[in-house]
Order: sequence, then C-alpha cells, then structure tokens
Amino acid sequence: MSEPTTDHRAAGVAALAPTRRLGEMRHLGLLVALAILVVVGLVTRPENFATTSNLVSILSLAATIGVITVGATFVIIGGGIDLSVGAVMALASVWATTLATQSYGPWVMAICAILVGTGAGLVSGWLIAYGRLVPFIATLAMLVAARGLAQRMSDRRTQLVQPDNAALVELSTTRVLGVPLLVYIFALVVALGWVVLNRTTFGRRTYAVGGNPEAARLAGIDVRRHTMLLYALSGLCCGIAAILIMARTTTGSSTHGDLYELDAIAAVIIGGTLLTGGRGTIIGSILGLLIFTLITNLFILNGLDTSDQLIAKGLIIVVAVLLQRRNLKERAP
Repeated sequence: MSEPTTDHRAAGVAALAPTRRLGEMRHLGLLVALAILVVVGLVTRPENFATTSNLVSILSLAATIGVITVGATFVIIGGGIDLSVGAVMALASVWATTLATQSYGPWVMAICAILVGTGAGLVSGWLIAYGRLVPFIATLAMLVAARGLAQRMSDRRTQLVQPDNAALVELSTTRVLGVPLLVYIFALVVALGWVVLNRTTFGRRTYAVGGNPEAARLAGIDVRRHTMLLYALSGLCCGIAAILIMARTTTGSSTHGDLYELDAIAAVIIGGTLLTGGRGTIIGSILGLLIFTLITNLFILNGLDTSDQLIAKGLIIVVAVLLQRRNLKERAP
C-alpha cells in the first residue's frame, strides 16, 4: 500500500477540524455550566461554599467517582456500557479489608483491590465479547453477583481498616499543598487515561470499535479482544476507586458505590460521549463529573432532599441525551 500524499494528509486534517471545533465548543459550554453552579453556590451559601474545607470535600468526592468515570468513558466510546462499576468497587473494598488480606499489609490490600476489580471486568468483557451477551445484561448480572458476593463475604457488616494498615488511610489524611493525596491519584489516572485515549494505538482502536465494529474488524482489529480489554480497564479503575474509598472511609463495605454507575455514566454522557460509541473525550467526562459533584454539594449545603437531587440528575441525563440526538440529526447529511 502506498504512503498517503501530502494532499491526503491535509484532507484528513481538514475533515477532523469540524469535530475538534465541536468538542471545543462542548467543553466551553460545560465550563459555562460549572461557572453558573459556582455562582449559585456563592449566592445561596456564601459562608459554606467558598471555603477550603468545602473545596477539598468536593475534590475528594469527585476523586473516587472520577476514577470510575475514566474507565466508563473508554467503555462507552467503545460502544458498550458498564452497569456494574459501583458493585465491583464494593466487592474489591470488601475483599481487600478481610482480616486475611489485611494481615499482609496495605500494599497487598491495594493489589488485591486492583486484581479483584480487573478480574470482574475481564469476566464481564469475556461474556460480552466471546459469550455474545448484550452489555446491558452482562454487566447487570455482574452488578447483582458482585453486590451479593460482597454481602456474603462481609456477612453484611462494615469491615474496618486495621490500625496496622494506617498507610492506606494516609492517602486521605496526608495533604500536599492542602490537597489530599487521593486527589493527586485521581489526577494521575485522568492524565494516563487522556494519554492512552489520544496518543496510543489502543485509544485509536477504541474509537474505531465504537464507531463501526465491522469496519474495525475488516481493518485488522481484533474487536472481541479489544472489547474484553475495555471492560478489564473499567474493572481496573473500579479497583483503584476501591482503594480511594477505603482511604476516605477507613472501611470496606458491600454498600459502597451505591448508584455510582448512575453518576459515572451520567458524567460521561453530559461530557459529550455518544451512547452509541465512537466519539467522546476524557476532559468532557471529567467536566461532566464536576458538574454532578457540584450539584450534589449544593443540594447538601442548602439542605435539600436527596430524592430531589436524584430527580434533578435524572432530568439532566434526559436533556443531555436529547441534545445529543438533536446534534446528530443536524450533522447528518
């Protein structure tokens, strides 16, 4: 096959320009939405919102769900969906805080959480890629099974991180420049996710598989293998999130991560990632996450009911999907 000419390269760059401009405009819109929420916070609860402790609280909450959101972004861009992320994180936290695991120290606990999360993701990915199950069904089954296994292992009790493993808790208590270490871990995961998605073959294949699986297969991509790896990556992020939530709460519990799948998927959708796959960005997903986290924070500070918060989030998801559909119709030839 001959090398592409300069004219062909220029044509390719020109074709990508509208998509890049669309992404930049979407990010700008998300930044405007964040600014509006900040103004609302400053107007409604100025004495509580604009404080260092509240900012740290927002970042700490965003860190745990944010790591999961990075994995969810890859899965959805790849044309899938993962409903099991909250339950897998809970299972990883329970497994890592059993007395048998804790006896080996914090490093073994962390490795255990990562292996459990990645293993659960591999199982879901194998069922979808090679078992030909619909992603919704496979990950729903994993959600139920992981939550049930976590309850069985913990006997429905909250397991405390032992004092000997205080190094794990220090991820939340130790601060650098006033920011907890777990926030830096979140930032590192986001940076690595951005690099993998935008600067590696794995990222390009993810877009290809999500955009048109058959075309990706004809181009020589092992679609089934890549799909399985995407869910393994999502599970890996759940394992890392389990470490962060153990550090924040000093516990492992089968109740951890309840409705985290809602927040993660909603953040990805609000960030502009298509539910049908093939388009999306890590930056957009993180901006969407920050919007959701700020909304949660504002509801708490203003003493509003949790049920109203869920209703508001549901409405935001519906509006985001409707806007996606409208944009796709406008761009259709």
